[in-house]
Amino acid sequence: MMNRLFNIGLVLFTINLGLSQKTIPLDTLHWDINAKSYVLENFKGQEAIYLKEGSMILKDVSFLNGTIEYDIFLKDAPAFPGVYFRINDSDSEHFYLRPHQSGNPDANQAIPSTKGITPWQLYFGPKYSFPYTYAYDDWTHVKIVVDGDRAQVYLNHSEQPNLSWRLFHKAKEGEIQFTGGGAKALHIANITIDRENHEITDFKPIERKPIEGLVPQWEISDKFEEKLIQDQTAFKTVIDSRTWGKKINVEEGTAANISRQVQLYDDNPGNTVFAKITITSDKDQIKLFEFGYSDRVVVILNEIPVYRGTNRFRSRDYRYLGTVGLFDAVYLNLKKGKNTLLLAVSEDFGGWLVTGRFSNPSGIRTK
Repeated sequence: MMNRLFNIGLVLFTINLGLSQKTIPLDTLHWDINAKSYVLENFKGQEAIYLKEGSMILKDVSFLNGTIEYDIFLKDAPAFPGVYFRINDSDSEHFYLRPHQSGNPDANQAIPSTKGITPWQLYFGPKYSFPYTYAYDDWTHVKIVVDGDRAQVYLNHSEQPNLSWRLFHKAKEGEIQFTGGGAKALHIANITIDRENHEITDFKPIERKPIEGLVPQWEISDKFEEKLIQDQTAFKTVIDSRTWGKKINVEEGTAANISRQVQLYDDNPGNTVFAKITITSDKDQIKLFEFGYSDRVVVILNEIPVYRGTNRFRSRDYRYLGTVGLFDAVYLNLKKGKNTLLLAVSEDFGGWLVTGRFSNPSGIRTK
């Protein structure tokens, strides 16, 4: 009887010890691993997982605030290994490394995932990334501290945060997911989750100067297939077939994020919406409209197409990112009274975005 009680006590002690540990064992008991391939092995002195083209979600753990830490062995090859946290459906917060951009201003990225899209073509620059020179012959330590609407990242046990930023979604508990290096598999080790430690120190996020005079809000149509607007004679039919009512606002003082309202990756076909504003003109006149978009656009004024363009990743040269800004412009022949301006915006990846302004808004009103 005494032996039986001793054994029960030993089991309970072991269970409690396991629950109190912050390091998460790398096994299928604790992780839901979904990858093309993976190997659990000892690598460079650490118990690690070699993860290829996939991800691993921590089972039965909900994360709101705390500290996430891990070690990763990087390669000098294109890859985007990182962590999603506070995952709720297709929304989450995300931080990842770009080891192939070592030393460059975009060596990493803090970003939201909104309806499954991570719009780095909107959230770019020193507010959301920092230059860092990575080692390819040693482990890189990553520490992310999350508290409320704030987050900080520390690389390789830095005493000061390398980056501080405001989180993008309303604070809500969610899952934690790690991604590897895509086709270039990477080793990950020493994953710890500490939900008790979420102290933010020296929080100094970089501010981004807004673009002045932007159209503040766009009305968005339902989603449709881009091929429907390849024939300009069919534009009216496509326009008349749309449903309306959803609106998006400019973010970051730069552009409006269509993914706030429209799900790109779902069972409904299509990668295009109309973004609409109404322009009331005091007289017949020509006005210059500066605009930006991602990834492709057709500009339609009063049901007549006046411009077509492409701004997707690598569309102009091999390092062209397709970030959004007022890089295009068109002269609009406005009639006196109300004019309807539509931008048919099509998306592949990187951010479903639209923005614009009139360089000289005198004599017109927009809504």
